[in-house]
Amino acid sequence: MSLLVPTELSDRAEKLIRGRRSTRAFRPEAVPEDTMRAIFSLAGAAPSNSNAQPWRVEVVSGATRERLADALQVAHAEKRVSVDFPYSDGMYAQVHQARRAAFGAQLYGALGIAADDHEARAAYDAESLRFYGAPHVAFLFVAGDGGARLAADVGAYMQTLLLAMTAYGVASCPQGLLSFHADTVRTELAVGEGRLLVGISFGHADGAAPVNHVRTERAALEAVTTFHG
Repeated sequence: MSLLVPTELSDRAEKLIRGRRSTRAFRPEAVPEDTMRAIFSLAGAAPSNSNAQPWRVEVVSGATRERLADALQVAHAEKRVSVDFPYSDGMYAQVHQARRAAFGAQLYGALGIAADDHEARAAYDAESLRFYGAPHVAFLFVAGDGGARLAADVGAYMQTLLLAMTAYGVASCPQGLLSFHADTVRTELAVGEGRLLVGISFGHADGAAPVNHVRTERAALEAVTTFHG
């Protein structure tokens, strides 16, 4: 039996990966442009099949962010949904549904929203289209034919981006709901290529917000991983 021998980067990787959390309340101050450029440049080192790099990223700030947030809330209120990658609660297995339910109880509990207060939950969802108050949002598009294999590459880019943000002290939150209004995003940003996978709000966390103190559990190694041989 071999002994675990940490490398020079082991402790740093552990701290970085386990230190990344989804932030749902942000302070208004902007991230400096040179910091953003460093983060997105680093994210570009993400792996992809045959080095195709099939991602297109739109970073939104300032007046454009305000205009887009308004447009998204209008689209949401008018139920103008446009989803490039189909979504259904039925796609989750029972064990996944249980994890989602546990997280929802934690999240809405921190917000003081009762489990049966559907109106308050809907209002919170609508307000989240303002990016939880974050001063910036990045939209990740899948270029090419937008198929599942290319989307997997963009998923690798997304995780690399989230870790790069964490390394630079920038808080973030991937928001699936933002992708439910893909046509609105495309129109407001004049984007003509790709399928919208996700939007990521980012900035500096509001440490006083109770919602930012929610801590989620992860499945045990044995529950999701099998070692063969």
